[in-house]
Amino acid sequence: MKLYSIIKKPIVTEKSSRSEMYHTTYVLEVSSEATKIDIKKAIFEIYGVEVASVTVLNTREKHKNGKKGITLRKRESRKAYVTLKDKKASIDFSITK
Repeated sequence: MKLYSIIKKPIVTEKSSRSEMYHTTYVLEVSSEATKIDIKKAIFEIYGVEVASVTVLNTREKHKNGKKGITLRKRESRKAYVTLKDKKASIDFSITK
């Protein structure tokens, strides 16, 4: 699997921002075929930081009834919670190695 196709984008919310500040844990949207080892290698190769642990979460597809009987769908995705070894290290997603 290609390194740049594993990591899709960072997820930026209030909860993920707090975890970045206090626990050096980053939340990323990743490819559905990516494993924990693939994610760990991709973070190290692209951003040059050591990863302590990776936790993966699969979200299910959600349906919502909209106006005029239209059914809206939110797609399923896969999130990765990446914790860094060094508490002072950080990932700058605008710069790659």
